[in-house]
Amino acid sequence: MTGATVTRLVDADQLRRTVARMAHEILERHADPSTIALVGIRTRGVPLASRLASLIADFSGILPDLGSVDIALYRDDVAAGTFPVVGETHLPFTVSERTVVLVDDVLYTGRTIRAAIDAVFDYGRPPFLQLAVLVDRGHRELPIRPDFVGRNLPTATSDRVRVRLTETDGTDEILLITKERT
Repeated sequence: MTGATVTRLVDADQLRRTVARMAHEILERHADPSTIALVGIRTRGVPLASRLASLIADFSGILPDLGSVDIALYRDDVAAGTFPVVGETHLPFTVSERTVVLVDDVLYTGRTIRAAIDAVFDYGRPPFLQLAVLVDRGHRELPIRPDFVGRNLPTATSDRVRVRLTETDGTDEILLITKERT
């Protein structure tokens, strides 16, 4: 392999509309946003959860609870002898009293989501746990299915999908990185 081709699949305006649609879909399933908590998975799931919470508040007048979870200690694919950098988990509500909607940027194998579920369960057992992802690219290794999907982007296993957000990367876009074969 000699290089890669980068293709912008979603620009800033398309991403904004996609997140707004997801917020509407969450509201359709949860008429009372005070019963849910949006929990972003570090790193890009956190600003996505915040955007969704703001939009839900704009649409309904009720700001849902908002939290974040770091999964570094829960991953099953950390190489032996490595020491993951652990970030903050912030769940300022009683998990067992809310429907938790985990929010992440890309769903691929399902391993990140499994780790996030384990992390949330260490704080209690929510009555319902749902999943919202900006991009579902398929290729599951675990039986995990999102409840709310921004975009389905079928990809090859050798491809990479990169979500860039203003809060973390200075711009909003979704890129497909395709490795070139020689």
